[in-house]
Amino acid sequence: MQRQLIECVPNISEGRDEDKIRIISSVVETVDGVKLLDVDPGKSTNRTVITFVGEPEPVIDAAFLLVKKAAELIDMSKHSGEHPRMGATDVCPLIPVSNITMEEVIPYAHRLGERIGKELGIPGYFYESAAKSPERKNLAHCRKGEYEGLKKLSDPKWKPDFGPAEFNDRARTTGATAVGARDFLVAYNVNLNTTSTRRANAIAFDIREAGRLMRDGDPLTGKKILDENGEPKRVPGTLKCVKGIGWYIEEYGIAQLSLNLTNISVTPVHVAFDEAEAKARERGIRVTGSEVVGLVPLKVLTEAADHYLTRQNRSLGIPVDEKIKIAVKSMGLDDLAPFNPREKVIEYLIADMDKGTPKLIDLTLTAFANETASESPAPGGGSISAYCGALGAALGTMVANLSAHKRGWDDRWEEFSKWAERGLDFQQQLLALVDEDTAAFNRIIDAVRMPKGTDDEKAVRAQAMHDATKYAIEVPLKVARTCLATMDVLEQMVSEGNPNSVTDAGVGTLCARTGVLGAVMNAKINVKDFDDEAYKNAVLAECNKLIEEAETREAAVRVKVDALTH
Repeated sequence: MQRQLIECVPNISEGRDEDKIRIISSVVETVDGVKLLDVDPGKSTNRTVITFVGEPEPVIDAAFLLVKKAAELIDMSKHSGEHPRMGATDVCPLIPVSNITMEEVIPYAHRLGERIGKELGIPGYFYESAAKSPERKNLAHCRKGEYEGLKKLSDPKWKPDFGPAEFNDRARTTGATAVGARDFLVAYNVNLNTTSTRRANAIAFDIREAGRLMRDGDPLTGKKILDENGEPKRVPGTLKCVKGIGWYIEEYGIAQLSLNLTNISVTPVHVAFDEAEAKARERGIRVTGSEVVGLVPLKVLTEAADHYLTRQNRSLGIPVDEKIKIAVKSMGLDDLAPFNPREKVIEYLIADMDKGTPKLIDLTLTAFANETASESPAPGGGSISAYCGALGAALGTMVANLSAHKRGWDDRWEEFSKWAERGLDFQQQLLALVDEDTAAFNRIIDAVRMPKGTDDEKAVRAQAMHDATKYAIEVPLKVARTCLATMDVLEQMVSEGNPNSVTDAGVGTLCARTGVLGAVMNAKINVKDFDDEAYKNAVLAECNKLIEEAETREAAVRVKVDALTH
């Protein structure tokens, strides 16, 4: 069973004292099974965003220890900073990452909050999906009045969800904490070529969903216009699921828009950036870049890259690393500091956390060849077949990209971009199968080594052998099917692609055919003694069809290539 992972992103009210930040964040790493991913301090905001990930139980243990240590080292009665805040640990949200639903995360948030209140004597509120009343879903509502307004704790309307309902001596130093369960939120700052907080605020109000108050006369000082219930009317902003303010950051000497994108499926980061640019330009201000506070999902960068590539009429079928570079430069994510994807993209950090045996596809070409040549039986023909297919798909993708950018073919860029994307998808599937084929072989070895001293052990071993063998048949079949599918791209590139690259597509087809035939060899030898005759016959029949189609299609491509090169 795949393990459940949640992320915790506590924001502490300290961004200047490096020793305190280090001590508070380091307690996370004292809990087994928790990985500290990022510590992002801000001097002007006097706030640090800490990110860690792990299975739910260890994560809430680590979060509790962090809240406890922050309460020991941060005195809120002496705190000041640009960011709204009400506690030493101001917010502590839990976020589902993998194999866990929001509904499953909520009880963990409640347990954490109740423990903070009971064992640490810190008051607080549950917000977002963990909220126990509708009005408290909104963090801004819970934090109303900030630290200076915490006398509200004794008001029945503001009774905390956990901890003492009074602003006692303990609360005077710790403040209050908001514990939540929420979807992935991107904290995103947009850099402006102005030092004016007022102008930055005006742009933020243009953009954020809540917009600005509706007033008579002067938009800043005019009388508020009320609705029939006596509530202030608002002029909504242009972007949904966006919260924001403007502030001046002394360490950079510029004003910024500080935006929280609460649903990046509704308003992605690149949309917020473009809208900020447009609204800033209307006010005579220029956006110089932006920064991500904490971490982002990989899709934030790849979707941004696709957006900007499409605007440039360029192919989207390029490697992820290249897309990340385009996203970083398009949104100026390196304007104030270098942007390192290995430190900012959550999938990369989780992958590093789960690293075990190095993957074959992460080896250099020389190391991969040497590993293949060694006396170890894996990687063998199956992995090499998958790699041949991956090289074939890569060549087809290359020709599609060259065709998309060919002078005089500007009106066809989208056609070739789609082929490049398809080729890249095949390439990625086949690269994954390089390691999967070796894993399949290793499963058989593991099954062979199982004990067989008793009848029960023999039965368990026999079942394990059956399952491992079937897996070792299915993997090369998947390789063969995928290699054959890559020929769709290669045939199209031979017929319609850049004529200067026709031989590249031809070589790619040879690679794809090799991948099919090699994978079929592995499937056949593994199915030879399989104990299910009906399954065995179906596999052999499919193998013969795969070989016949691969050879027929490869021969046709060679004829076309020969005709175009003579």
